Parts: sequence; C-alpha cells; structure tokens
Amino acid sequence: MSPRGVHPLRLARRRLLSTLLVVPVLAACVPGAAPTPTPAPSAVTPASRPAAGQPGSPENPLRMAFVPSVDSQRVLAAGRPLADLLEQVTGYRFEVSVPTSYVAVIEALGAGKADIAWLAPFAYVLAHDRYRVEVILTTVRQGSRTYRAQFIAHVDAGIQRLEDLRGKRFAFADPASEKGYDYQTFFREVVFAGGHDKVVIAVYNRQVDGGATFGRSSEDPNAPPTDARVRLQSTLPDVLQKVRVIAETDPIPNDTVSVRQGLPPAVVERVRTGLLELAQTGRGKEVLRQLYQIDGLAEARDSDYDGLRRKAQILGFSFEQALQPAPTPVATPTPAARY
Repeated sequence: MSPRGVHPLRLARRRLLSTLLVVPVLAACVPGAAPTPTPAPSAVTPASRPAAGQPGSPENPLRMAFVPSVDSQRVLAAGRPLADLLEQVTGYRFEVSVPTSYVAVIEALGAGKADIAWLAPFAYVLAHDRYRVEVILTTVRQGSRTYRAQFIAHVDAGIQRLEDLRGKRFAFADPASEKGYDYQTFFREVVFAGGHDKVVIAVYNRQVDGGATFGRSSEDPNAPPTDARVRLQSTLPDVLQKVRVIAETDPIPNDTVSVRQGLPPAVVERVRTGLLELAQTGRGKEVLRQLYQIDGLAEARDSDYDGLRRKAQILGFSFEQALQPAPTPVATPTPAARY
C-alpha cells in the first residue's frame, strides 16, 4: 500500500488517467499576467548597438513573440516594457507580437517570422522536434522550475475526483495539442475557452462541468496559491471557494524562452545573458511578474524536457497532428453572465 493507504495499482491508474486527459493543456500552461506591487526601479547596463542591417538593428529588429495565455492586449502591454528593458541591456532593437494561438507562435519560429518566443513546455517540445527551436532559459516561480497542471470543478457540481468528469462537459485553454489523444471518448463535450482565465470563468459560471488550467508551482502546502484562479480574485472574490482543484498532474517543467534555428550564437548569448541580468533588477522583476507571473529565470537545456517526450511516446501522441490548424476557440461569457 502507498503511504496514504491507496493501492499502488489504483494510484498508478489514477496518475495515468490524469496524464491522458491533461495532454491538451500541457501545450497551453503558461500563467498569465497578474497585478503585483511595484518594486523600486533598478538601472540596467546600456549596451552597444549592432551595425546597420545586422540582427537587432533598427533595420532588422529581433522579433519576440508571446503566447496568448490570457487576453492578447494584456500580454502585449506587459511584453513591450520587457522588450524596452532588453533593448537597453543588449543594444538590440526588438519587435514584439502576440500571435493568435500557441500553434501560430510555433509556426512563426519555424518560418523565421519570429526569432525569440516564450513557449509553454509542450509547445516547446513541438517546436524543437519539428523546427529545431532551442530553449535558452526556463522560468522560475516560488523558487521552482516546475509546476503542476490541474483539473478544476465548481464546488456545487458534485464532482469530487477525476473519474467523476467522465461523460461531462469540459474546457481546455487551447487546442494546440488536442489531436494527439482522443479525449472525446472520455468527455461528453469539449470546448476551448481561449485562455486559462476563461476556463476558470466557465467553471465558476457552471457553463462547463470541469476544466484544466495551470496549477501551483510550490510543493509547500503552506505557500500562497498561484494557480489560474488567483488572477481572477479581483473580479471574482470568492473564486477560490467556488472553484476547487480535484486533481493534479505530476510536476511539469516550466515554460521556456526559446530561439529559432539559425539565430546567430552571439545574438542568442547576448539575449540570454541580458534576460538573466534583467531578472535580477527591480524593474525587470516587475515586468516579468506582470507578464506571466514569473519570479525569475534560470538556465535550461533541451534534455530538461525529455520527460514530456517519453510521456508523449507512451501515449502515442503525435507532434505532427498537433501542428495542424486548430478549431476556433469557444467564447466564454464574462463573470457577470452567471447562470
């Protein structure tokens, strides 16, 4: 028996089920912007500018793409100040964008239309294995380089465990990897809300029976919550009481900062070291927190994500199918439209 009295075979089955069902959310698990206190600004070290026409020059800016884990305008509003700071540190000029989906960011890297991207873990694996995109940094939250994806349900829905969602209506944030596993044999209906915050709202409003979002980072049970519900507390003060976590995955590597194949090594290194420098400054910490609730950045390598590859192989997950065009996300009503 396990330490908690659960039979090992039953525990293994439960973990496998959570893995099978969470595949669609792994590609989309990037925490979004959240209001934070403003620390005192810190200066950054100015850098020399590249020659005209070189990568990072005004004529040839580096294109940095952010995934739309929440409303695109909110992401862009946080991404532009980060690019401004990075320009001071590196001397490069940056152009920022928030493509329409996770798949669109991957395709932009593959087509050379983006040079740098902030990718969720499974999205990174897709981009690397298809287009040789390389990770240069990973994010850190609450001192952790990993997080857990979570399944949520309304407290009044009568759903206590993962198995209770069988035959129910379920919401994912984004369909970037949904074609790798026929989860529709488990759920009665699946919708794509278009963001983790919208999944929480759909569950809160009882529009769906359950949903999958990014979960906690810290393994400390006493640490303050940091999952997708938290950023909605300003508009839904009782969201933590009304929307409960019913299951979690095993730890998953955090999201990445990644670069396209063929970007000059000297450019990659200056961007990497520049971001690490910014992450140590007061202003840099502020904009990273506003962007994706990031507390810091750390070194990373592709092998850090081999566990996800092994899991995908076990599940028969197809990277090729995952990069096919995705269905249009389903709109989610506002918090006031409760029924």
